[in-house]
Amino acid sequence: MSNFSFLREHFPLLAELGEKAEQYLYTDPNSSMFKLRFLGEKIVELMFQYDKEEDPTDHTQVARIRWLTAEDYLPEQEAASLTILRKLGNKAVHDNYASEQDALLCLKVAHSLCGWFMATYGDYRYQEQPFVMPGKPSASPRAMEPRPVPVPHTLTPEEQQLSRAESRKAKQAPKVPKKQRVEQNGKASSYRNISEAETRYLIDQQLRQVGWEVDSREMTYAKGTRPARNHNRAIAEWPTDAFHKTEQDPRKQDRADYALFVGKQLVGIIEAKRRFKNVSSVLDDQCREYATHIRDKDREYLVGQWGDYQVPLLFAANGRPFIRQCRMASGIWFRDVRKPDNAPKALLGWMSPDGVKTLLERDIPEENRALEALGDNILKDPDGLHLYPYQIEAVKKTEEAVRQGRKKILLAMATGTGKTRVILALIYRFLKSGRFRRILYLVDRNTLGEQAYGKFTEVKLEELKTLDQIYSVNQLGDTELAPETRVQIATVQSMIRRLFTPGDDPVPSVSAFDLVIVDEAHRGYLLDREMSEGELLYRDEGAYQSQYRRVLDYFDGVKIGLTATPALQTTEIFGRPIYQYSYREAVIDGYLIDHDAPVQIQTELSRKGIHLKKGDQVKMFQPDEPEKVDTATLEDDVDFDVEDFNRSVITEGFNRAVLMEIARYIDPASPRMSGKTLIFAATDRHADLVVQLLKEIFTQRGVPSDAIVKITGASFGGDRKKISDAIKRFKNEDYPSVVVTVDLLTTGVDVPSITSLVFLRRVKSRILFEQMLGRATRRCDEIGKSKFDIYDAVGEFAEMAKVTDMKPVATSVTTTFEDLFEGLKIVKDESQIRDHVDQILVKLQRKLPRLQPEARTNLLQGLNARDGKEYVHQLRLLPLEKVKEELLAKEKVFAVLDRHDYGIIDPKPLYIAEDRDKVVGVSRGYGPDNETQRPEDYLEAFAAFIRNNENQIAALKVLCTKPRDLKRSDLKQLQAELAREGFTEPKLNTALREVKNQDMAADIISLVRQAALGSPLVSHAERVRRAMARLRQQHDFTQGEENWLKRFEKILQKEEIFNRETFEEDDRLKHAGGFQTANKAFGNQLDGILDELNDYLYDDTNGGHLA
Repeated sequence: MSNFSFLREHFPLLAELGEKAEQYLYTDPNSSMFKLRFLGEKIVELMFQYDKEEDPTDHTQVARIRWLTAEDYLPEQEAASLTILRKLGNKAVHDNYASEQDALLCLKVAHSLCGWFMATYGDYRYQEQPFVMPGKPSASPRAMEPRPVPVPHTLTPEEQQLSRAESRKAKQAPKVPKKQRVEQNGKASSYRNISEAETRYLIDQQLRQVGWEVDSREMTYAKGTRPARNHNRAIAEWPTDAFHKTEQDPRKQDRADYALFVGKQLVGIIEAKRRFKNVSSVLDDQCREYATHIRDKDREYLVGQWGDYQVPLLFAANGRPFIRQCRMASGIWFRDVRKPDNAPKALLGWMSPDGVKTLLERDIPEENRALEALGDNILKDPDGLHLYPYQIEAVKKTEEAVRQGRKKILLAMATGTGKTRVILALIYRFLKSGRFRRILYLVDRNTLGEQAYGKFTEVKLEELKTLDQIYSVNQLGDTELAPETRVQIATVQSMIRRLFTPGDDPVPSVSAFDLVIVDEAHRGYLLDREMSEGELLYRDEGAYQSQYRRVLDYFDGVKIGLTATPALQTTEIFGRPIYQYSYREAVIDGYLIDHDAPVQIQTELSRKGIHLKKGDQVKMFQPDEPEKVDTATLEDDVDFDVEDFNRSVITEGFNRAVLMEIARYIDPASPRMSGKTLIFAATDRHADLVVQLLKEIFTQRGVPSDAIVKITGASFGGDRKKISDAIKRFKNEDYPSVVVTVDLLTTGVDVPSITSLVFLRRVKSRILFEQMLGRATRRCDEIGKSKFDIYDAVGEFAEMAKVTDMKPVATSVTTTFEDLFEGLKIVKDESQIRDHVDQILVKLQRKLPRLQPEARTNLLQGLNARDGKEYVHQLRLLPLEKVKEELLAKEKVFAVLDRHDYGIIDPKPLYIAEDRDKVVGVSRGYGPDNETQRPEDYLEAFAAFIRNNENQIAALKVLCTKPRDLKRSDLKQLQAELAREGFTEPKLNTALREVKNQDMAADIISLVRQAALGSPLVSHAERVRRAMARLRQQHDFTQGEENWLKRFEKILQKEEIFNRETFEEDDRLKHAGGFQTANKAFGNQLDGILDELNDYLYDDTNGGHLA
């Protein structure tokens, strides 16, 4: 009976190859490995055929394995097993390699792999059987003769016939939905046993990929391998003076599985175990024994002693990828024993020799002192970083957290506040102080990486040198980590490929980067959620891990995340922000631009919706075949509201009417005067329509066609360089001045000249909405940008008021009912039972509305219920155990819902509505939540708030009674209080313009005093001009004093407050000598001059109104 007989019914070729490989094990191991190589190739070929996937690769086994892994069909462990069969099989074919030991390894790997394949593509009920060692042939002289003719490295005619038959069967088999296949493959992988021999082989490969010389069968102590200078070796079976008693030998000497040597220094011990062995406890058991019992003859290799320990670093592994819920029995467990309080921890990969050497050489307390000793001059240098005070505080808070030993740090800074400059400052200071040796700067899209590299090559840091001139910086395309590389810019996607794609190429070790900085850290965490232990029984953790999370967890270093919009998932990973600087704070401080009250555009169609009647002839197309437009007769009424526009129904009339109205407000021909416009479309097809309509509208007005372009991921045929060039033109050149995008420009892209945002799509994510607004918040003094405008044609601002952070109960739409019921059968804990019950019921509620009427009726009959809500309600009244019992009894009823062909209503086609449309209302959203409000009502509400709170808000009282005593902090507090109530300077000025038909940029001080005291309104610039003129009328200033007054006036053009505090806060005044120098210039009378100036600034009497 062969180990591969279980394959005979479903996969006779695999059975034949496995059985022959067993027969050749002792007599012809070369042919045995060849047969198993082809077995692995056939498994991969069958996976493509069963899953109806076209092979997009060059048809090599390595490329196919990579593709299947990237598409989630092939779990990491199975990819590694196939790689073993491929590599040793190639060695057999090309090098005539014939190792009985390796042939046996391949047999064990193939047997276990075939069990996995049977459970996924054959019989789901199959349970893996233990491998039985093939018996050696009898010792008769005839049996021991060598084979006269070597087995050819080709398939026999019978094997070729079986191969064709299996391929035909696979191609004819019904397609299993991908999500179901992926989940089944992952489930079978989690149950698969891995032998200690395969574990050793995998560990060898992993160590080799990060730079160790290793071969656990050949590079052993017994075969003479010893440490050597300039070599980094993992020597197998290293003897120690640790002993354990056995019946055969009461004093058998124990050997460490691997001893790690950097040169001739013994730096680590590795103990390898079988897959399902608990590895964490091995550190305190065998690893400890080995590390405390080094032989006297080997003391020349020791680098020190720490208590009883003679080796500093201990590792234990069983070849299983790290899983949080099984963390004690997975991953690579590591402990640095040099300090008693260093706790063991799990790593996701191996340290490199350089990483080990660096770890042993580092003095982190000394590095922290060097970091703390760095001065602030480099941060404030006007010719260098020239950071603003809030940016300096962000840098200081981050450095303080690093010195305190925090491993995960989050900074929350509003879009446009210069996060990249903060990152640059941190990178430079960390490298200069030696606190970190090599830094990974992680982004999620190429444009952000290119933008960052641009900053790294532009900003002067030290001796007028940029970061890339001081340190070696790898750009996005640079993948080789040279020893001198100090900064690597990389996308998450590229790092995923480098770290987790099967192959023989070197990979960055877990010690490659001791700091990872994540830009736009709110992105990429949609699926981040650790599985409950119950879910682990039937789900692959990779389905819940975002790409960011995988990379972050891999590297053993400090992680710093920066975001403008921290989400719940972000804080779960990084913790609460150690520093926050909000959009409102930045606006009040004058670093960002505020938006005006949004212009809300309503059309007849958006107000009433689109209604297609039964029997109407309508045009429609399927989303996957947009070029094929069909005409169909509606079998029922179909209704759409504005949320469906441009997604479920294409309505040119609506878009044309809205864009004609927006064309009244924007001027694409004059971006240097009126700024640029960014339009958010719903889909790429919708973006094309918007561009076409805008070109029709504006080219008739003499605007060049190239002023309006689409920039999406599909632009220019997806050519990344051309897309990047288009973004650069949008930022730096006059044209394009109007850009239509979908998702590509919603986050992270910096175009300060944007003064108008147009929403033609609904978004339901608060984070995405705030990021979209952030595209226009940056200052652009070159075009005199004082505010930005928002045009909302789809009710986005009203919708955002409804956004909630509540988490859904059903955590993954890809989890099947079969998965959930398997879990429900196994779990015992009450909370786990409740979790599974909740997910089953929520999934039922989601499925029911999508069923065709007949299917819905049959399902409810099976549940013995009139409708789904009633069924759920009745279950909620039962004790939890009864609910579990009831659901398990109805498992078959639920199971049909997993079938992709079971009564599911077909995906909705996209309809084309040809209705004409016209604008019926244009209003401003003045209210606190940007809801529509008459400007008169808004101004009256503002006046009432001022009157009612004059004595409650301290800053209001000071402003109305003793304005010269008003401090900048008082004004910031007042502005924040007003903003919370929806009163901002741009909105108030726009409301005044609409009511009084006069264009005036009054500042908040004038607006408040007008509402409280009835003072006449005056623009900020005019108020400053008048005050300075009155001051000059009252004094005969010297030329030196006049020069100081010019400085004051220039600062006052941008600041509402000017007093003694200003001399301590404004860099321009500090560089000119500060208050003491200015006071001397004014004959020690500066305090009086400042008081007089402030009296004139706030003098609302006729005397202050100079012609």
